[in-house]
Amino acid sequence: MNLVIVESPTKAKTITKFLGKDYKIESSFGHVRDLPKSKMGVDTENDFEPVYEVPDRAKKNLTALKKLAAKADRIILATDEDREGEAIAWHLAEALKIKKDKAERIVFHEITKDAILHAMESPRKLYMDLVDAQQARRILDRLVGYELSPFLWSKVARGLSAGRVQSVAVRLIVEREREIQAFKPDEYWSIEGIFNNKEKSEIRTKLNKIDGEVVGKLGIKNEKQAKDILKDLKGANYSVSNVKSRETKKKPPRPFTTSTLQQTANRFFGFSAKQTMMLAQRLYEVGYITYMRTDSVNLSDKFINDTEKYLKDNLSDKYSNVTRHKTKSKGAQEAHEAIRPTETTRDPESINGKIDEKQFKLYQLIWQRSVASQMSEAIFDASTIDILHEKEKYELRANGQVMKFDGYLNIYPEKSKELDLPKVEKGEKVDLEKIIDEQHFTKPPARYSDAGLVKEMEKHGIGRPSTYAPTISTIETRNYVERDDNKRLGPTEIAFVVNDLLVAHFNEIVDYQFTAQMEKDLDEIAEGKKEWQPVIKDFYIPFHKNLEKKYKEINKEDIMPEEKSNEKCDKCGAEMIIKTGRYGKFLACSGYPDCKNIKSMPGKDRDKDGKSDDKQVEKLQKKYDGQKCEKCGEDLAIKVGKFGPFLACTGYPKCKNIKNIEENNNSTGVKCPECGKGEIVQKRSKRGIFYACDQYPDCKTAFWAKPTGKKCPDCKALLVETKDGDVTCSAKGCGYKK
Repeated sequence: MNLVIVESPTKAKTITKFLGKDYKIESSFGHVRDLPKSKMGVDTENDFEPVYEVPDRAKKNLTALKKLAAKADRIILATDEDREGEAIAWHLAEALKIKKDKAERIVFHEITKDAILHAMESPRKLYMDLVDAQQARRILDRLVGYELSPFLWSKVARGLSAGRVQSVAVRLIVEREREIQAFKPDEYWSIEGIFNNKEKSEIRTKLNKIDGEVVGKLGIKNEKQAKDILKDLKGANYSVSNVKSRETKKKPPRPFTTSTLQQTANRFFGFSAKQTMMLAQRLYEVGYITYMRTDSVNLSDKFINDTEKYLKDNLSDKYSNVTRHKTKSKGAQEAHEAIRPTETTRDPESINGKIDEKQFKLYQLIWQRSVASQMSEAIFDASTIDILHEKEKYELRANGQVMKFDGYLNIYPEKSKELDLPKVEKGEKVDLEKIIDEQHFTKPPARYSDAGLVKEMEKHGIGRPSTYAPTISTIETRNYVERDDNKRLGPTEIAFVVNDLLVAHFNEIVDYQFTAQMEKDLDEIAEGKKEWQPVIKDFYIPFHKNLEKKYKEINKEDIMPEEKSNEKCDKCGAEMIIKTGRYGKFLACSGYPDCKNIKSMPGKDRDKDGKSDDKQVEKLQKKYDGQKCEKCGEDLAIKVGKFGPFLACTGYPKCKNIKNIEENNNSTGVKCPECGKGEIVQKRSKRGIFYACDQYPDCKTAFWAKPTGKKCPDCKALLVETKDGDVTCSAKGCGYKK
């Protein structure tokens, strides 16, 4: 009997289809050994030797694997091909007491019959350089977490954590928030002119030049300037000064890497990085896509050849353009191919209904992107019409674009806006029908979306493909960030405190260049260019020395000063003081430890700018004064939770009755575009405010931004207004923005 061990039961089930009865495929259910939970598990006095143990969850399964291994003629370790997969294989070999030279290791980039059979023909030994690189990452993270986290408990608040990558991600989010807070908007004006040619065809233009100088975005700074220009423009004569037409081409996109897949799935579907990776993992394990943790854009010759044939058979020769993409990332190492479908011929429609809706969306996106990367450029006719004022002081310009050949856009859903300009000739007179001036203000940078944060982390060299999604999930779980109404990442109160402390006293932990250099060191360990222990030692000795020093130098009172309040303790009558904990500010009795009473901050609701809004709570309390609990008869009072105000019984804890607040101002006045019967109203969920049809559950139409009532000129879906004030199309993938 030949025993093949993989990580997941789904993967085991798929591989079973390809191997004969002589093979038994089993799952390890992930790691079978790890550093202990209850202690550091790293001997800092003995060359950083790790102490591994079998987690409780893995013991039963490991016992079963040992019994099978004892009977097996061959033991084949078929875990994923990256560093973590190599480490899992090594841990299995150690736990099952398989000698290193006897452990057969196979790797494959996709779970298909050809790939599995090919891998079985050429097993290799374990690559200990890859194992050491993964061990070094795990030990580094354990040293930082287990030494720095208790420091935060001592100097800031219990329950906090720090991490080598997570703390840098928090720094990015905090610094972006401070940019937003410090931003001062600049006023500017735009001027548009609508002209008619001799055939009465409309030409919509924008002011382009004044006295030969191009008008920049902030070129018209105030209303007076705008009105002076309008005065000059109105009633004047105009003629066409220039007409240009040229061919432009749009290149197809490169195939997906881990980071670009996460970014695109977030933009198109609103998937978080974690959600995208969970869906991709499932598609990989059932054999639909190749391995999803990669920073390579290479594609196999087989896929390129199959795609060329598919395009020629289903479209035409002119759509095919064989392209071998080269990976630009210096540290690319996680795998040898981009994320692609295992078979070009398995188009999305062929598996529609076989997988759930979200998996289908992601598969369709991967298929379209991969096939599009082997297609021809899209070709456009770009045209420009310049219209000159009679005194030649002002030039207005119209830009148009018409698609001549769709190329890769036939497959890949990128929006390309077309505008066909009317025929005019140089010197032709045109009539000014309307002139429009509009005031604008510059906007602050937006908070990071999952896509934006992954892109920024990749730009700085922070983390690797396998770490982006877990990092975002970790900082969200540990309350360093919370999502706003647009699902973007904003820092919590405690994130500012912890980040400022780390920047001031442990700068190397949150330094972008230091973190990127550490990733390069790990890469060199994986390539056999460096030993892992010296890398750990060079980091740990100065880090630990500084930590001991900071324990003595820093007082909690300096980091977390207590604030006075006007509240009295309802248990002992002492004054309540304001403290900051893991979940923000709260009231605590000054009589501690004799009195341990704590309370949430009164009126801890938030307005749209994130500031405390006590008046709203007071207003709501007046509105509901006199209402009684229908369960016990006590008064109901306004309380504020994580998701806003709610009604709660004052008889708590004996009565735990709570009620949602029915707002009277939740109407948008927009008719539901789907059922035509209902109205779109404002609602609240765990994710924040959203807008949905009031005919639910009969109609499940919903939007994450407020509908304006107007329709998109491109696809006729409803337009919505985002938190930043932008008006965009609600249809995913449309891309229209006003």
